[in-house]
Amino acid sequence: MERLSLLGLPLDPVDMRQALERVRDFLAEPRTHQVVTLNPEIAVRAQKDGALLQAIREAELVTPDGVGILWAARTLLGVELPERVTGVDLTLALLEAFPGLRVYLLGGKPGVAERAAQEVERLGGKVVGAHHGYFQEEGPVVEAVAKAGPDLLLAGLGERQEVFLHRHKPHLGARVAVGVGGTLDVLAGEARRPPLWAQRMGLEWLLRVGLDPKRWRRAPRLWAFVRLVLKEKRSGKP
Repeated sequence: MERLSLLGLPLDPVDMRQALERVRDFLAEPRTHQVVTLNPEIAVRAQKDGALLQAIREAELVTPDGVGILWAARTLLGVELPERVTGVDLTLALLEAFPGLRVYLLGGKPGVAERAAQEVERLGGKVVGAHHGYFQEEGPVVEAVAKAGPDLLLAGLGERQEVFLHRHKPHLGARVAVGVGGTLDVLAGEARRPPLWAQRMGLEWLLRVGLDPKRWRRAPRLWAFVRLVLKEKRSGKP
């Protein structure tokens, strides 16, 4: 599948099945492959963050995470992407598709990764390590991940997750590393996903922002994404 270019960022036009096929190939290779689930917020940040831009451009797989990305691809490229491939959906699909997958959980408040580990084990994964996301020194964390040698590293480190994974990719020792945002909170039972109807309609982000005051500060980036897409549309550039 030919990689697309959207707002100066790479985007792989994959559905969930195709994403799983790509990950299966990654698992067979003895090096770390980074997966970015691209959403509007990340796209906006990457316009001014050079390290994030480089991380996305050098990722082995960039999936469309969010209805906004589907809309932007249709508006700017005339491409109808088949579906969203979000961090939480990809995580659940990987655990189902590859039973016994060796998983390391990195992120969340102290205790969250450990509680998420219980759910990963219930879903068929084998947890080989867990660490919270409130760390200052990156070296010891990277060493711990490498020592565990996971097949899959799930990093829920907020805004720093993509750059962290990219910076340490040669030393992580994982076959696949995915920035999964709040997925660990969902697995741990700390956060609930919106109703299925909202997920199917692509309104998950809207409900999250509207119902959680902590997310209100993120809303301006969503409107900035809309303005960015419309500006590119007027200029005739993808």
